Amino acid sequence: MNHFSLPRLSLRFIPIWRRHFLVWKKVAATSIIGHLADPIIYLLGLGYGLGSLLPEMGGTSYMVFLAAGTVCYSTMNSASFEALYSGFARMHEQRTWEAILNTPVTLDDVVLAEILWAASKSLMAGMAVILVIWLLGLSHSPLSLWLIPLSLLAGLCFASIGLIMTALAPGYDFFMYYFTLVITPMMLLCGVFFPVTQLPPLLQTVSAILPLSHAVDIARPLLNGALPPGATLHIAALAGYAAAGFYVSLVLFRRRLSR
Repeated sequence: MNHFSLPRLSLRFIPIWRRHFLVWKKVAATSIIGHLADPIIYLLGLGYGLGSLLPEMGGTSYMVFLAAGTVCYSTMNSASFEALYSGFARMHEQRTWEAILNTPVTLDDVVLAEILWAASKSLMAGMAVILVIWLLGLSHSPLSLWLIPLSLLAGLCFASIGLIMTALAPGYDFFMYYFTLVITPMMLLCGVFFPVTQLPPLLQTVSAILPLSHAVDIARPLLNGALPPGATLHIAALAGYAAAGFYVSLVLFRRRLSR
């Protein structure tokens, strides 16, 4: 088998996605609470706390400024946790992938289903945060509805990147390196909590190529009722990260599972 061949996709990923959904339904309540707690604590705690000291940032209230970043941060975290910890459990610990691959499906379908399921989880997380934003009256613009498909696109991006780590991981402890060296720096460098323009020029350049920055640069104008400048470029960058992550993770899984 050629590990570097292009993905061979089919609709057989749908039953795999549905299987993940049915399993998740059994623990849906605790799963939703767990994924919502972190971003909402950030939004309410920092928004009201720092918001009283920083009444305006980037031409808007700090609460609204933080809300846009929180939507993107929430989708990144949700997709990453699902692709890494849950994906690794299904592949390695529970051997769910092994059972599925004994049916008429390919590894390509399995990996695609994992990415789409993680993106679905990120979509739910993003929509929950968006609902909180609306309930708090932080945005009344119809353009903020575009944050919903943005949550899905960002989820596809971070799920694909996360699966690369899953394909390389010898165990769960490996994921701490990814969160410490990749996820946390992105959260701090990509404009979630403060404008990127406050960073030194070198870090601004680094921030500009990170996927979370592209998501935040789309989300913040939409939440303020404006069309994001350079939206096509940002969307293309997120889609490019998603496609590249899918292909690289698939190649790595082919190598790992063929041993």
